[in-house]
Formats: sequence, C-alpha cells, structure tokens
Amino acid sequence: MDKTSYTNLSRAWEFAEDHAFSRQSPQIAKAREMAHKAGFPQGPAGQAELLSLLVRMTAASSVIMVGTGSVVETLQLAAGLDGAGQLTAVDSSAQGIALVRSLFSTMADQTTARLRAVNAPAQVFLPRLNAGDYDLIVVAGDSDNYAATFEQAPRLLRTHGVIAFTDVFALEDAAANGGTLNPADRSRKAVAMRELVSLVEADERFVTTLTPTGTGVLFAVKTAD
Repeated sequence: MDKTSYTNLSRAWEFAEDHAFSRQSPQIAKAREMAHKAGFPQGPAGQAELLSLLVRMTAASSVIMVGTGSVVETLQLAAGLDGAGQLTAVDSSAQGIALVRSLFSTMADQTTARLRAVNAPAQVFLPRLNAGDYDLIVVAGDSDNYAATFEQAPRLLRTHGVIAFTDVFALEDAAANGGTLNPADRSRKAVAMRELVSLVEADERFVTTLTPTGTGVLFAVKTAD
C-alpha cells in the first residue's frame, strides 16, 4: 500500500466513526457525556456499535462486560440482547459501577433482559461464575482487566463462544505515546496489550483476528476446551 492508500484509510476510519457517533441513541449519547464528566473516557462509537451487532450475530444470550467505567459499550451490549438473556457488567471502580447501575435502573422498564452490575476486580469475581455458561465476553478499561479475564475465558465460554478485547492499540488514554503501535511506548497499557496479543494468539483453544476497528479490537473464538 502506498501513502495515498493509508491516507484514504485514515479518512475512512474518521468517516465511519462520525457516522456511528451520529447514530447513537439519545440514551447512549447522554451516557457518554455522563461518563466523560465522571472522568471515564469512552471508546469510539463505531467500536461500541460493532459490539452490539456482535451480540446479534452470535445470538448471544449470556454476556459479560469487564470494563472500567465503560458505560457506552455496556449499553450497546444490552441493546444487542433485544430484551432477552442476561448481561453481567464487572467494574473494579466504585464510581464506574455506580454509573452502570444508574443506567441499568433507567432501563428496568424497557427490557426484560437480566442486567447485573458487580463492583469487583475481574480476577476476584470471574472465578466464581459457572463454567460453560457464557456466549460472549468483552474486555475494556484498565490493563489489569485483560489477562485476568482471558485466564478465565476458556472455562467460562461455551464452545464457539467469543471474547473481544477493545483498545488493543492502547490509544484511549489521552497521554498515550503512540500506544501499542509505537515500540517506544512503554506505558503499562501498551506493554500489557503487546503481551496480550501474543498470549491469545498462541492459545490453540482459540481462533483469533486483530482488527483496526475503534482503537483496535482483538477477537478470539473458542474452538476447544
């Protein structure tokens, strides 16, 4: 690919993101604003929209969202359930989980899906869940969430279940120095994401793909126990 092709791809990303942002529901737009005011940067709108579509594509009925103040992704996953199934949101930050609980409360009359919000670190809460009960796991936020969740994924996911890791390029932090893309960026998130990609791709129980959606999404499908 030449320089013009890369420039066009950059413009295409911006176009797709602007398009997804304009399609956000008033509820999601308000949640995004609330989260930013509370100090929780939210991921790209196109990324969250893809996650909602992923719930429908996989016919997932049991979903786990592990994030740190990731309210937009959480709401899009809930929307993807179309009023059925269950969504468990796990957040180690008290303020982040308070936001999620507040939004779940406003949705109580709009959905029959079971919505649960848990304030606990992933490595503490996930081992308590039943094995083989989940179709989809999404991971976002603090770097500590990623490896801890993947450690439990083979046990928690059904065969053909999916785990999706967002912000694999480690660009959501405004202070990022190029993130995963820049070998000189030795920030905690960038280092953790480089290690994560190697870890997940080397696991023979999963088939994987890394995509440039949003700030990088790594998908892994469980093919064997």
